[in-house]
Amino acid sequence: MIAKRYEPFWKTVPLEQMSSDQWESICDGCGKCCLQKLQDEDTEEVYYTNLSCQQLNLTSCQCNVYETRQTKVASCITLTPDQIDEFHWLPDTCSYRVLNETKDLPSWHPLVVGSHKEMLRQGLTVQHYAVNEQSVKEEDWDTHIIKWVHGMPEPYDVS
Repeated sequence: MIAKRYEPFWKTVPLEQMSSDQWESICDGCGKCCLQKLQDEDTEEVYYTNLSCQQLNLTSCQCNVYETRQTKVASCITLTPDQIDEFHWLPDTCSYRVLNETKDLPSWHPLVVGSHKEMLRQGLTVQHYAVNEQSVKEEDWDTHIIKWVHGMPEPYDVS
């Protein structure tokens, strides 16, 4: 008798049809979407910074108030399946974006390897470069603008 091979849910269930538990497990916990963004008032272009939301724990890359984040942080963005077509603004390593574009999770994803160790080994979380937003004066945020190059931050010259 040949054992039947089961495919993992992310290969068989479209993002927009995932249960809330499945959807949440796709998040790799990198913390990149918790970095503050600035928007140019004239061009409406959005710029990432290396400044983390004040509620992001920079050691674990987890939100300190995840269940109540929308009420505690007015600017918090919650990714939902109805926004799939808008995921292009996310860094190219974001697992939601990767799954949407390639129909598979990256080889380093915790669901694939069973832990966050590979993500940490490859430096794919914000823990080594993010700075808590409260440690920087708001008028200086533009000096913290970064650009994403293959999921890694590089300084960005906005001049």
